[in-house]
Amino acid sequence: MKKQILILDDKIAIAKIISVYLSNDFDITYFDTPVKGIEWLYEGNTPDLIILDIRMPEMNGDEFLSYIKKNGLFKDIPVIILSGEESSATRIRMLEEGADDYILKPFNPMELKIRIRKVLK
Repeated sequence: MKKQILILDDKIAIAKIISVYLSNDFDITYFDTPVKGIEWLYEGNTPDLIILDIRMPEMNGDEFLSYIKKNGLFKDIPVIILSGEESSATRIRMLEEGADDYILKPFNPMELKIRIRKVLK
């Protein structure tokens, strides 16, 4: 059985790239806003990993990360931030708030796959 990855990014092109590289090894679910991701989680779905962008409509990635890490149902789901936000302060803050890894866009899909496997060990 494949592990489930939830992708939350407002750019569908990013989700397509990730899906192409990961769909042989993982089941992929994609939403363009964190709000839709939260709704999906509350429907009883529990991914093995979340790939999260920071800047998105309705709710930004910072707020989403804080929300799930404070929620007893979802706090143990690993999160990899995949963002164009280059600020060292932002990367540090996201890691302190509970992100398991932080990868800058543009990204190498093979590197992402390796980092996913390390987080899921």
